[in-house]
Amino acid sequence: MFNKKIFAFVLSLAVIIPALFGTALTVNAEEAKPVVPEIRVTTQEGNGVTLEKADGYVSAEINISDTEGFNLSDRVNFKVRGNTTALSWVKKKAFTFKFEKKKDVLGMGKGKKWALIANAFDPTLMRNYIAFNTAYELDIPFTSNQKYVELWVDNTYMGCYVLYEPVQEGKDRVDIDIESNDGKNDFLIEYEYSREEDDVTYFLANGLRFISSEPETPNEEQLEYIKSTMTDITNTLNNGTQADIEEKIDISSFVKFYLLNEYVKTYDFSMSSVYYYYKDGKLYAGPPWDYDLSAGNECDGLSARCTNAANPNGAFINSNLYRYLYNKDWFKKLVKQEYEKHYDYFKSIHSDNGLMDTIYSDYGDLFNRNYTEAGWSVSKWWINIQKKPLATYRENYDFLKNWYSQRNVWFEDYLKPFSRDYILGDANNDGKVDISDVTMIQKYIAKLIDESDDTFLYRAIVTGHSGISIVDATSIQRHLSKASDSTEIGKDKTVILPH
Repeated sequence: MFNKKIFAFVLSLAVIIPALFGTALTVNAEEAKPVVPEIRVTTQEGNGVTLEKADGYVSAEINISDTEGFNLSDRVNFKVRGNTTALSWVKKKAFTFKFEKKKDVLGMGKGKKWALIANAFDPTLMRNYIAFNTAYELDIPFTSNQKYVELWVDNTYMGCYVLYEPVQEGKDRVDIDIESNDGKNDFLIEYEYSREEDDVTYFLANGLRFISSEPETPNEEQLEYIKSTMTDITNTLNNGTQADIEEKIDISSFVKFYLLNEYVKTYDFSMSSVYYYYKDGKLYAGPPWDYDLSAGNECDGLSARCTNAANPNGAFINSNLYRYLYNKDWFKKLVKQEYEKHYDYFKSIHSDNGLMDTIYSDYGDLFNRNYTEAGWSVSKWWINIQKKPLATYRENYDFLKNWYSQRNVWFEDYLKPFSRDYILGDANNDGKVDISDVTMIQKYIAKLIDESDDTFLYRAIVTGHSGISIVDATSIQRHLSKASDSTEIGKDKTVILPH
């Protein structure tokens, strides 16, 4: 998986990119650039460029190479992948290739299946890449590695693609045990609102519709187990306490997955391409997938959902399993705390010399070749739910950068990072001031407890002293006995923590 410490180091070394103009941004040729891996596919019938999804797999030879010494040649099965992206009128197709045996490709781990994502609906070619980098930053389990590559199919230059590990079970993929002998197998599911496909196993859990992804073709007993497990989990999400819910789901993964998808406003979140996996008795959110229709890349005005997704303001992720979580105060508090941990990263996405500028500094030549040598259009075609692309690459790039800037402004106002509301004198943070707060302060002074809550001292120091003392406990006692009403004890306060 991606090493975010290395990425942070690279990010810190970024230099100011040159002026942006024309149909593409320009790159300083004197700057050292990473060499993009090359993938060349030669189909047996020579029909790779005209393949459609209905054609299924065709036999092909593949050669994958980079300048770091990696070179792999083998036979594969090759096909068009995706749903909307696989429609016949979509010009730039995405592909899947599959080896007979698992292969380690470009140091990304071993697997049979690999996905070549075209980013056909994203004129910046960055939205998926940014979303996955954000998932790395958040440390969402089993997030796919990714590499920009150049693709040739039957000697036709296809331009810029991103190589991903598809979401599936495997030691180097989603590491779950779908064949355990205790009758309580792990599983991988995908939320699917309405699409119907052959050879796919669908099931309902409290009205929510899912696909059984792993096992892909469950037997009757396996399917019943998956259905009953998900029904139990959704019942708990709907009716349970925070403690009940945390027994059923890995809350950390749900918080991180929400933060990712809410930040980029993933259009498909209420429809499909949303994965969950069950491992060792708990449900996890993720891994992430499919972000070309995100970050404002939706048609404002086509529908209420499109308009909401396109707008950098407002909350959006309130569907499928998150319908039970998004409006719970304790869940929002956990999201706020996670956002605070990565506050500098989120600001860096759109900032000068930040993530977007670094991606372009590294891959701008590749993006330019995608629109010149490969001949794909920046702005001449799009789908109805997509924002109509602007005329030049620069305009689309600037739009995306500005959208992320506005999104972060809204996020800061929505979550109010580093601010804490509290009641002065409520030392144990139970929402009221009583004798238990006096006892807690006394225990803290006597070093019987070690309180690490970031607002404890603000709540407990009621006398204005620089440190907590017995005077604070006495002042609360006097307040409770109504011997003194000259303090602010019991009143609502807000503190902005240092960051």
